[in-house]
Amino acid sequence: MSTTEKSGINEIIIQGLTRAGKPFRPSDWVDRMCSTYASFGADRKLRYSPYLKPRVIEGVRCLAVDLKLKDTNPEGFNQLMHFVDENQLNVLDADGNSISAP
Repeated sequence: MSTTEKSGINEIIIQGLTRAGKPFRPSDWVDRMCSTYASFGADRKLRYSPYLKPRVIEGVRCLAVDLKLKDTNPEGFNQLMHFVDENQLNVLDADGNSISAP
């Protein structure tokens, strides 16, 4: 069982700041992530994943990730966590505390 599962965390926030405190570029990274996980519905309209939600917290672009993504799309979740690690992005819990990526 992971630390997030033990603590009951069901959502993480990926902050658009690196661990060094610098803004992450490109500035539209949240939109790009959301569109990567989008799919077309029966009405042929693009639908964003219900597990990824763009947020702005204290003026910083962020991506809220429902950890159900880990169950519904394990490969996609792993790719997202690799992106976070590779780019040294901050990960926060729902209370705004810095945590390690699940």
